[in-house]
Formats: sequence, structure tokens, C-alpha cells
Amino acid sequence: MFYNYLKIFIRNLKKNPAYILINILGLSVGMAASILIFLFVQHELSYDKYHENADNIYRVSRAWYNQDGEISLHLGHAAPPFAPLLKSDFDDKVKEAVRLMNIPLVVKDDSKSFDEEKFFFSDPEVFKVFSWKLKDGDAEKALTFPDGMVISESMANKYFGDQEAVGKSLELIIGSQKINMQVRGVMEDFPDNSHFKADFIASMEPVANFYGGYEEMMKNFGNNSFGTYLLLEDGVDAKGFEAQLPSFIDRHIPANSQGIAASKGTQLFLWSLKDIHLHSNLDSEFEPNSNIEYVYIYSAIAIFILLIACINFMNLATARSAKRAMEVGLRKVLGADRELLVRQFMGETIFMTFLALVIALMISWVSMPAFSNFTGKALSLNLLGHPEYLLGMIALVFVVGLLAGSYPSLFLSGFQPVKVLKGTYKIGSIHEKLRSVLVVAQFAISIVLMVSVLVVLNQLDFMKSKDLGFDKDEIVVLNASDELTTNYEMMRDRLIQHRGIENVALGSRIPSGRLLDSQGTQAEVGGELLPIDIRIADIHVSHSFMETFGMELTAGRNFDVLQASDSTEAFIINESAVRTIGWASAEEAVGRQFHYGGRRGYVTGVVKDFHFESLHQPISPMVFMIPTDRFNSVAVKLKAEHKDETLAYLKDEWQAMRPDSPFYYYLVADRFEEQYVAEEKVGAIFGFFASLAIIISVLGLYGLSAFATEQRTKEIGIRKVMGASIWSIVSLLGKDLLKLVLIGFVLAIPLAWYGMSGWLDNFAYSVSVSWGIFLVAGLAATVIAALTVSSQSIWAAMINPVDAFKVD
Repeated sequence: MFYNYLKIFIRNLKKNPAYILINILGLSVGMAASILIFLFVQHELSYDKYHENADNIYRVSRAWYNQDGEISLHLGHAAPPFAPLLKSDFDDKVKEAVRLMNIPLVVKDDSKSFDEEKFFFSDPEVFKVFSWKLKDGDAEKALTFPDGMVISESMANKYFGDQEAVGKSLELIIGSQKINMQVRGVMEDFPDNSHFKADFIASMEPVANFYGGYEEMMKNFGNNSFGTYLLLEDGVDAKGFEAQLPSFIDRHIPANSQGIAASKGTQLFLWSLKDIHLHSNLDSEFEPNSNIEYVYIYSAIAIFILLIACINFMNLATARSAKRAMEVGLRKVLGADRELLVRQFMGETIFMTFLALVIALMISWVSMPAFSNFTGKALSLNLLGHPEYLLGMIALVFVVGLLAGSYPSLFLSGFQPVKVLKGTYKIGSIHEKLRSVLVVAQFAISIVLMVSVLVVLNQLDFMKSKDLGFDKDEIVVLNASDELTTNYEMMRDRLIQHRGIENVALGSRIPSGRLLDSQGTQAEVGGELLPIDIRIADIHVSHSFMETFGMELTAGRNFDVLQASDSTEAFIINESAVRTIGWASAEEAVGRQFHYGGRRGYVTGVVKDFHFESLHQPISPMVFMIPTDRFNSVAVKLKAEHKDETLAYLKDEWQAMRPDSPFYYYLVADRFEEQYVAEEKVGAIFGFFASLAIIISVLGLYGLSAFATEQRTKEIGIRKVMGASIWSIVSLLGKDLLKLVLIGFVLAIPLAWYGMSGWLDNFAYSVSVSWGIFLVAGLAATVIAALTVSSQSIWAAMINPVDAFKVD
């Protein structure tokens, strides 16, 4: 029986090669795209699940509330006392509690030094919580030594080559401080599916010394730079545990001066380790996380493309039903029942789907390196190493085969033999309408994807071209140090003498970063000094900061180096802070008393609102002040015409001032660009897969129009004899299919508008989904469809009528 079906399939392939190839090609392209997307989605969903205790590991985050109860800041990190206090207060629930602090620093061996971004300090129990494997050394003891440090295999090769790393020493340079640490273990490189990756994990002792010892560190609830992770006992209800944290906060943090409990202003939350990568996009993370919405979007794209390919198959199979009507009639006369025919046609479909899968796997393997490089994920399609992948491929064949072949099989097997053999069988209108519905659905999906591409591109262009309120171009940022800040004025005077440097400034935060620092605020409102419960972020700057970045003051004056009081009493705030405090105007704010943290003074100026952070965030209330310390960065404004020369000069100066540190810099403009990499990838993925959807749809439309033209060849010949023009024939053949495309366009409008409006809600500042975008997408789809249909119609219209009547 199978051999008979195979012979029939091969016979049909020889008779209708274009039809078979269009179906197989459409299915293979759709399946290849889906395989790639599902590999990416599977990788996204696998983050941190490799840890043995992943189900019981939770990260602690900390949020602050405004007086209206809204969260003003939510950090993925917490203060250093929380981990040990949670362990001691809830010893029946918390099995282990550890802290990790990421401090980018310089690591030096005997001959060379490197900037290392992935350097962490941690508590010794970290290897009891996480399943990072040591290839050399003792995990339980490595970090119990004050100078203990564990490094990754990559770092062992980088610093020591083929030599034994354990027992060797490395020098850490943190600002002006130098610390010698000994390698006590070498761990495997972190898997790609980790929400953060460490190259170094060192003892917490140097961090504690920075605070003045462990006792002092345990009093510091203000520095929230510690990733705090809990390993809970089996069976602990995380939500129930989280509900007990407000009372925990009130036990350890005193009420404020008004007697308001600490838990009213700040709160702790628990995040399952497995949820961090896709669900946590807080104001501070060790590394940028992804978003579950993109998993949904990519999954939907994969399903849509598969659906379009299946629709192609159904349309072409039912459209060409007349070609197989006689075969079905004869089989029924010879005793074949409907069930047998359904099995035959479903078998043919599944066999075609299997062939499509083989081609799809070849396409996927060829495309995998480029797709992995594009997504930044280590994706692979190892069917032998991952049996679940093989099972997934088998399931894909049957799902696609059943989806694509179910309706054609039922339709073809339903032919009535008497009508077929008499030649009176006609396809019912209900089947014609269903085929029309499928074409409409196909192009509606394609147009939704096209609209999505245009919206994403519009938003990207908006973000990159929007005036941020300051000059971000040609500003180089270097890491500050005690040597630089102590001798800042001398350094600045020397640097601005160079013809390629316009200005130099210091800052604790630089535009394109996050505003994570804030302190308590009091301001003079209505003649009375009142506490301001809404968060105002602080930036410590030098006198030339505003000038260097080209920021515009709307009232008052800039910091003045000649006025000594500016270093102790002057504040500059932005317009958002003016509104937050309740002053009627920027002019009213100037001269008002302003107390911030431990400093008392006056507002000397108001800077025009500008975008310090990315356009994902609204403009925050900000205050600028001149401190005596806490400068993290040096900003140097360059002249574009001397950029390369000036960078070489800065490198020489840097090496003279900090001979132990490698020269590292970034451009503010580039940092803003980097913040939109995720959106750029979404746009590229939408564009690529929307193109595939259009290609698959065009293949199907081409097949349908070719078949429709073939069926009406004699009619075309008669019309030409009667004097019909080529244009009238082309219009006759194409108008019905083009109507379906236009209906698909109408249906796509609300779907695309709803989906992309939700995506744009992720941005504080965004474009709108305009009618122009819909018109461009609709026009593009119509033109593509028209060209596809007309290519067949023109060919048919130009056939010699004599040849048309010869067609069998």
C-alpha cells in the first residue's frame, strides 16, 4: 500500500513539478524560520535552570516609594546588611544567604594589566547556593581566605597560559588602592544562559575593609550595590515569606523624623532565579536582561510563518482538486472508502512535510552561525546530543502535516464518483470561499508584520534623532581615580591647552547612565522648609559640567569656580525637580533654601530638562552639586576635526598619570546608541521574518494565479478573438485575488495597531502608529501581490488564441 502511494506521489511530482516544489519550498522556508526562532526561545527560557537548587534560589530587590505610593526607584540590588539579617531572622526559611558585588577594576600581573568588567566580590557560601563547578581548588574554602579569589578558565588562560593558576597572585587596582589576591580556585566559564557572568569571584574582605570593617558594613543601609541571593529551605512559600518582609524592615531600620515606619518608604521583594532574565528589568541589574514580551513576539512570528506556509499548501491542494478528481472517482468505484483516501492524502502531505523538514534543517544549519551571531546567543541544533530536539522535529512534521493536510484530505476524499466520472462535478462555493478566507488570513499576517517593521524602524529613528536637550556628540568619558580628582584643576588646565579639546568636567554619573543615587530632600515652599518625599536623583559634578555638555539654564546661574560657597552651598536643579517640589516657575525656585542629604544651601540655577537616561525612562527630578569626592568619570569634549589626534594625546596623558591602568574610554553618543540594541534586533528580526512571510505568501499567490490562469486559457483565447485587450484580460484575472489582499489589509489594521501600541508603551517617549505606516504597508503588499498575479496574467493574455484552443 505504501509503495502504491509513493508511486502516485512520484507520478504527481512528474506531472506537476511546479505545484509540488512550491509547496515543499514554502513549507521548508517556514519550518526553517520556525526552527531558528524556537531554538532562540528555548534558550531564553533556559536561563539559570542549570543550577541544582534553581527552584529554591531567590534574589532580593529593593524599591522606594513616593508619598503617593508609587515606586520611584526599584533596584535589583540591596544593602549589605540584608543578607545576613535575613539568614539570622528567618533561619527556619533561609538555608543560605549570600551577597555579590560587581566592581569593574584593573587586574595586573607581573607584565600586563587589564580592565576587568566581570569582577565580583562575594561571601564564601556563594558556591553552596549556585552550581558553578571548580576545576581546581576547594569551593568551600576558596573565599574563606581574606585574599582568596576564584577565576574562570578563560582568565586562567589569559593571565597564566599553560601554568598552574592556583597559588598564583594577581594585583587589583581600585582607584588609588592596590590589593594582592591569591588564586584559590579555577571554575568553569559561566554558561551562556546565566543572567550574569563572572570572570573573578573574590573574598568580601576588601569590600568590608572599604566600609571600615564588617561591623560598619552591617550598619550601611544606604549603599544598595549588593546582589543578594537566598537559598530557601524546601517547601517555603516565597510569597508568604515576602509578606513578612515589611515587619523585618521595621525591626532593623528606624522610622524617619516624622515617625513614619521605614516599610512605608522602602520594601523588599523576592524574585525567583529562573524569572530574572525574562521578567526583571529594574533600575539596576548586573547585566541587561531580556523581556518575556519578546519571547511572545518571536513565538507568534514563528507560528504565523508556519501558518502562512500551511495556508499555501491548503490553497494549492484544493485549487488543483479537479486534477485529481478522476483519480478519486476511480478509486471509490474500485472500493476505496473515504477513510482510506484520507489516509492516502494525509500520507502524501506528511511525506512532503518530511522532505520540507530535511531542506529546512539544511537551511537552519547553514543559517545558524549568522543567526547566533546576530542574537548574541550560543545556539546549536545538535539533534544527537539533544534527543528532545529530535522529538521536536518529529512532532513538527506531524503537526504541520496534519494542519496543512487535514482540510485538503477531507475535501479531496469527499468527491462523488458519479459526478466525477460524468464530468459534472464542480467545486462548491463554500470551498471557494474558504480558500479566499485563507488567502485573506495569509496577507493579513504579512501586512501585520510589515506594519510592525515600519513602527519599530520609526521608533528607532525617533530615539536616535531626538534632541536630548544637551550635546552628546564627541564627548569622551574616562574612568576617574583619586590621582585624577586630587589634581583635577591642574589636569584640566593642561588638557584644555590641546587644540582638540574644548572642555573637561568630572561627574559621579554621566548622561547615558542610570540615575541611581538619591538622598533626603527639604525645600523652602511657601516660606517654610518642608520635606520632599518624592525622589530627586543627585549628580556630583565639577564647575564645568553644564558647559561641557552644552546644557541650557532657564533661570539663575551656572556654578562659578570663583565663588567658594558654590562648593558647599549651591544647588542646580532641573525643571522636573521644580515641578516636583511645587514651585510655580524656575525663577521662583532660584534663591530658595534647599537641603539635600547633609548639605544646606540654596538653589542657584535651574537647568532645562534633558534626557539623562534613555527614552525608555521619563525625565527624573535631578539635583547637581559640587562635592569634594565621589567622582567616577572624567568627561572630555573633543573637537571633531582633531578627534583621532586628541584620542592619541589622551592615551599618552592617561598612561603618564595612571601607568598601571590600561587606557579605556567610551563616547556618550555611542552609549545612547547601545541602549537601543534590543530594539534594533527586534526591528531586524521583524524585517527578516516579515520578508520570509511575504516570500511564502507570494509563492502561494503565484501558484494560485498560475492555476487560475491555466484553468481559463480557452476563455482567454475566446476573449482575444472577440477583441479583448491585454489590460482587460490582466484585470479580469487579477482583480479577484487583489480584492482578497485588500480585505487582508483592512483586517490587519486593528491587529497591528493593538500589538504595536502595546510595544510602544515600553517607552516613556515614542512615536504614534500613524495612518501613513498602514498605507505604506498596504501599498507594498498590494504592489507585490499585483506584480505576482500580473506576471501570470500577462503571460496568459499574450498567448496566441490558436495556441489557447490547443490546450488540453
